[in-house]
Amino acid sequence: MTRTMYAQDLLDTLRAEHGVPGATLAVLVDGEIHEFASGVLHTGTGVEATTDSVFQLGSVAKIYTATLVMSLVEEGLLDLDARVVDVLPDFRVADPEATSAITVRQLLSHTSGLSGDFQPDTGRGDDCIERYLEACVKLGQDVPPGSTVSYSGAGYVVLGRIVEVLTGTTWNQALADRVLMPLGLTHTVTLPEEVLRFRAAIGHFDGAPAPVWDLMPRAAGPAAAVCASAGDVVRLAKAHLDNTVLKPETVALMQERQVDVPDKWTVNADGWGLGWTLYDFVGTPGIGHDGAATGQYSYLRVLPEQGIVIALLTNGGGARPLSSAILRALLGQFGIEMPPPFAPPAEPFEVDMAPYNGVYRREGVVITIDGRSARYEFVDDMAIYPSMDMELIPVSHNVFAATGAGSSFQDDFMPVVFDNGYCYIGMRAAPKVG
Repeated sequence: MTRTMYAQDLLDTLRAEHGVPGATLAVLVDGEIHEFASGVLHTGTGVEATTDSVFQLGSVAKIYTATLVMSLVEEGLLDLDARVVDVLPDFRVADPEATSAITVRQLLSHTSGLSGDFQPDTGRGDDCIERYLEACVKLGQDVPPGSTVSYSGAGYVVLGRIVEVLTGTTWNQALADRVLMPLGLTHTVTLPEEVLRFRAAIGHFDGAPAPVWDLMPRAAGPAAAVCASAGDVVRLAKAHLDNTVLKPETVALMQERQVDVPDKWTVNADGWGLGWTLYDFVGTPGIGHDGAATGQYSYLRVLPEQGIVIALLTNGGGARPLSSAILRALLGQFGIEMPPPFAPPAEPFEVDMAPYNGVYRREGVVITIDGRSARYEFVDDMAIYPSMDMELIPVSHNVFAATGAGSSFQDDFMPVVFDNGYCYIGMRAAPKVG
């Protein structure tokens, strides 16, 4: 661990530099987990961040749900290529053809086409995911099932319902029984009333504490509502490396490439497996996931061949550039090179925007492209989030670097990718509608 002994100073310095109120960091190397904390959990109260503090993981929760689903596959209770409607006879989405075609594998690999940010509030009861499934009758498609990738939180909520039906309990309890308790993850929970037992972070927007701790409904749990310490996140990943959570062949299957991604920059994704994001660290393969919650942002990177795991949890500010700087510095100590930051070329050039001008829409989002200007507007159930106005700078004929999206979601520039009639922002495909 001598090469990472400076991690505390690194975290303190870079956290302050990027205006992140509080952060925790955990690193697995040479079989040992080392944990660090910096800053405060809440700028209003001044409560300090500690290594046992819990943060909202956002979409890193999908790794937990994928692990849980694969345990059912291992036991022969579920077939990866089964149609969802064969497991959940009441499953219905707006497109009848999609209803009959979508498979479990597609849900895990974000190739179901289900519009990703569908967040109806179906209450806080144990039946919330069952009621979510009923609401899916209105859920549209961003892309046809199996045609391409489009990041879908909705797909993971459907997976959560599959878990409930096959285990006869709630997703929350099934995760605790099958993953959290067997692995001794004592600082990992899924419900707000459980979080109250711990020292917990609150998110921040523009330097101020978020007006509420969590904006997501309970039904979003399988996609985005796990809370944990950085150490526990690393312990889950270590269980994958040690084959203590699943059989070796199942662990390997989760890391197999299921689909390439047109947007290789938003989360540095080279492709997608079954739950895992796939990375290429300049020739070194890696897996992991990023997550965003209510002003909280999490980053998990795993290098299976080297046995290295890094988890960074933050509560606002320039979280994305902080993560890039931390990962670049720590991985560099092991001779692992991260891809260069996404940015436009040194020599600017012009691109004909006419083919891309127009309106693109997916669940909860409307994107308007007018020349080099783009407006990203949250609508319907997502209207609680602020819209963004961006300038598009050409990187290639169909890839643009957008300015103005906010440093929690990007380094200096956010990728906007046009591919086969879709506009990709945040790994989500929005079809052109006008």
